[in-house]
Amino acid sequence: MTRAGADKRRAAERRGRFAEFLVGLVYRLHGYQILETRFRAPGGEIDLIARRGRLLAFVEVKLRRDADAAVFAVTPKNRRRLEQAGRSFLVMRPHFGDFAVRYDIAAATGFRVKLVKDAWRAQE
Repeated sequence: MTRAGADKRRAAERRGRFAEFLVGLVYRLHGYQILETRFRAPGGEIDLIARRGRLLAFVEVKLRRDADAAVFAVTPKNRRRLEQAGRSFLVMRPHFGDFAVRYDIAAATGFRVKLVKDAWRAQE
């Protein structure tokens, strides 16, 4: 990879981390506790795992110039990976087993965040 390519990649990584930080802040302002950021499991990663009461929200953060483009960037393949990682999280932390689970998309555009709560239902 060229130096320019590596610099672009690092800049994109910084923007992505900032978007995740911003989304985490929005969830906290809505009364959620952030349990995990960038949770990695075999088969997938979850950008944020948030809890409010007995609800877990598995959140996919997308940073785009347009909020709708960010929402539509979550493909069926992304959803399956997020669901797999969510199942792994619940297996690794069985005390959350009886919590309600929701899959959200957080579309970040600059300093704006659009939350699509309960964006889809897990395929069992």
